[in-house]
This record gives sequence, C-alpha cells and structure tokens, in this order.
Amino acid sequence: MLTAEENELLTITNPGTPAGEWMRRYWQPVALLEELPPGGAPVPVKLLGEELVLFRDEQGRPGLLGLHCSHRGADLSYGRLEDGGLRCIYHGWLYDVHGKCLEQPGEPAGSTFHEKIQHRAYPCVERSGAIFTYMGPGEPPLLPAYEWLTLPEEHVFSIKLFSECNYLQGSEGNYDWIHTSYLHAGRRGPTGNGPVNGDLGPFKGPKAHNEWAEARLKPYGLQHLKITPGADGWRFSIGTFIMPATFCFGGLSTSNGHSLNWHVPIDDTHHWKFTFIFDRDRPMDKVEARRNRADSGPDYKAFRNKGNRYLQDRDSMFVDSYSGMAFVFQPQDLCATEGAGPIQDRTQEHLGSSDVAIAAARQMMFASIKDVQEGREALGVVRNPDENHFPYNFAWSGTTPTGTDWKTWLDELDARKQAQLVATAPSGSVSTNVAVR
Repeated sequence: MLTAEENELLTITNPGTPAGEWMRRYWQPVALLEELPPGGAPVPVKLLGEELVLFRDEQGRPGLLGLHCSHRGADLSYGRLEDGGLRCIYHGWLYDVHGKCLEQPGEPAGSTFHEKIQHRAYPCVERSGAIFTYMGPGEPPLLPAYEWLTLPEEHVFSIKLFSECNYLQGSEGNYDWIHTSYLHAGRRGPTGNGPVNGDLGPFKGPKAHNEWAEARLKPYGLQHLKITPGADGWRFSIGTFIMPATFCFGGLSTSNGHSLNWHVPIDDTHHWKFTFIFDRDRPMDKVEARRNRADSGPDYKAFRNKGNRYLQDRDSMFVDSYSGMAFVFQPQDLCATEGAGPIQDRTQEHLGSSDVAIAAARQMMFASIKDVQEGREALGVVRNPDENHFPYNFAWSGTTPTGTDWKTWLDELDARKQAQLVATAPSGSVSTNVAVR
C-alpha cells in the first residue's frame, strides 16, 4: 500500500504539481484526427487540468491554445477561423498556432500592444490517427519513434474512451494481468465475441490455477509477464509498460502487430484512454476494428457505464460471462477501475505477489518524478536522434518448448524481437525528429 502523500504524488497532475510537471515532459495524445477534420470547428479540450482549445488554421496546421482569450477571458472555442489563425468573437483579437497575437481591433493605428501578448500555446504533431502535444517547458523532446508512430496511417487504427476516474487506475489496470483470467473470462461462441450455442451446463467461471506474474525492468519502462506452466511448456503473455502511462498488449490485433492503451489525464478524476492498434505488414481493416471496439457513442463515452451499472446481467454470470457484462472488455475494465472511486485510496489496498508489476511501475514513477524535480530528464524522454528507438516495446503470447528454461528462452525472445523491430523500422524513423506543427 502507499501512504496518502505517495498516492497524491502519483495521482494529482494539475499545473505546478510534481506529477503534473513530470507528465508534461512527455508528448501526450490530445485528440483523434477525426475530431478535427480540415475546416472543422475549434474543439474545447481539457488536458492535465488545463482548459484548452484545439483548432486548425487556414493552412491546416493544428494549434492548441489556452481556452480563454488573453483580453477579457472569452471562450476561444467559439472563435472564427480566419486571417491566419483563431479570432475571438468578443473583441476580434487574433491568435496564430504559436499563441502570437496578430491583431487587436480597437487599438489605435500603429499600436504595438499586440506584440506584448503571448497567449498560452503548445506545439502539436499529427501521427497514427491522433494529434499529440507537448505541454512542458523549453524545446520539445523528440516525438518517440514507437513502432506505431512510424507506420503509414492506414496501418494504424486509433480510438479513445472516456473514463470517470484518475488516470493511474486505468493505467495500472493494464499491467494487472491476473485479472484477465477472471474479469474477462467467459464462454466464447464460434466468433470469439458472443455467447456459446447450446446448453453446456452452468458456467462456474475460471478454476483455481497456478499462474503468476513477473516484471522485468527496461530502459523506458518494464516488461510484464503472466506465466502459466503446462504439460506442453510454459505459457506466456507478455506486455510492455512505457512511461508515463502506456501499455502494449496483444489484444485485438493481427499476428504481426499489437495494441496499446495510452492513458491521459483530463483532470484528477477523469481521463481518456487512447487505444492504438496496428499491423506492420498491411493496412488495417478499420471498419472491422471499430466494430469490435465501439462500445461508445460519438462523445467517446461508453454505452455501458456507471450510470446504468454497465448493463450487468447477473443471470448471464451463470451461463457464459464471468462478469455478467457480455463479451466487451471496455465496460468490464471501467467497472473495476471506476469502481475504486474518483481517486483510489491506495492506503487501503493490500498488494499480493501477482501485483509485482504495479509495485515496480510505481517505484519507477517515483524515481522519474524526483528526476524532474531535481532538473534531470524524465525516464524515456529522448532528445538525441541516435537514441530514439525502443527495441523492448512489444507484446507477445505463446508457449515455450517443453523442457526449456523459460528465463533463458525469454532473453532469446527479447533479442529476436529487437532484431525484428530494427529490421522492419521505416527508413529514418529511428534517427529523424518530427517537424513540430
């Protein structure tokens, strides 16, 4: 368990807080590209406790500004897109994507007052179906060359889901892998996403088993393993936690790609879960991917939610679904993470041996927050193009050969995956920075 002070240190991300300043050292997804089409209206957003507005100027460049006009505080999301920027409809002040005030109607001819105004603005880049921003001080670091951020747009599907709880609850749920044997358990029909056909008797859920979890520290996060011994060898599920709140997992994907969840605080009691799914070999069937993930409306809020108790059907718990929430992972996860409260009280928890990844990730976060407080770079932030590669970033499931020493075998798998990622990386993805805006 954590002390109240430690829990607050990891969960409170408003401006000026230790975790808030730490998370601002990383690029973060702020919106999906579909939310800001060319010529689309400005979009009010909230990120890390800050009220902001996302817009495209006439050149199509995305800009992220403070929501309230520097003049009299009007809401800029109602502004006009014209004359090279976003114009406030209250008094006509005009801002470009860099926050520079271009015009101030009402000032006398020849006035230079507009030159003294620097509106709050954050750089943006577009990748893999999303818009990313850097909200920290100074020159932005390199956009990390994660594999899914280097592939052609048609190879990556992106979506997001609103979560009514602190970001850390959603993030920790990813590398709490033992829960997948219970919360997500159920009988699957022929398609794998529906109830079984016929009467197979009462469903009693998963039986007791001897699987366990391990965590391996990596340069920018940790590798999490769920291990189950069997007659035909060791069964593994491997995922990768990347600082500050991203996790790669098998999930809905092809054999030559994987999925990942990226948790971004809206404020201290709400967050967005951005999910990216990619295939490195061929374009994604995005219609099918959306069909399999779409448990939400156009506002990206789940149909099954806390307000309707996630539409739990308790009768189905004895037929085919352990949770009684059909075969959709998202509401099952929301029930668990939101059910812990707006901000989980970790002074009351009791971690077991299967929670090794949670304990390890927290210690990494504490250390990285301290690094930022003492003027050092946050873990995983890259500024040297030669270091902008992440060879341990992968997800895998499978069984080792019978009689194999699984630790040695896993080291060999790490080496093979690293070689594969280097060999398949698009030209320039490892050594080239992105152009901001």
